[in-house]
Amino acid sequence: MTAPVKGPASYFPAIEKKYGRPIAAWQQLIRASPLTRHMELVAWLKTEHGLGHGHANALVAHTLAEDKDKDKNTGKQG
Repeated sequence: MTAPVKGPASYFPAIEKKYGRPIAAWQQLIRASPLTRHMELVAWLKTEHGLGHGHANALVAHTLAEDKDKDKNTGKQG
């Protein structure tokens, strides 16, 4: 039996259904943005892509955490 998804990823099914893009596409947009700060990215997703605050926040939080973990595992300074 799999454990229920918790944290930001728990929003992902609703985000994909509501906005019609896979999470990987949203993460690619976030990573391609020249913005780097959490709340700047959230505001950008809200204004430029019409996401609600909770959905934008979940995408940014998860993406930045993934990138931070990746950097930590590769020894890259962020």
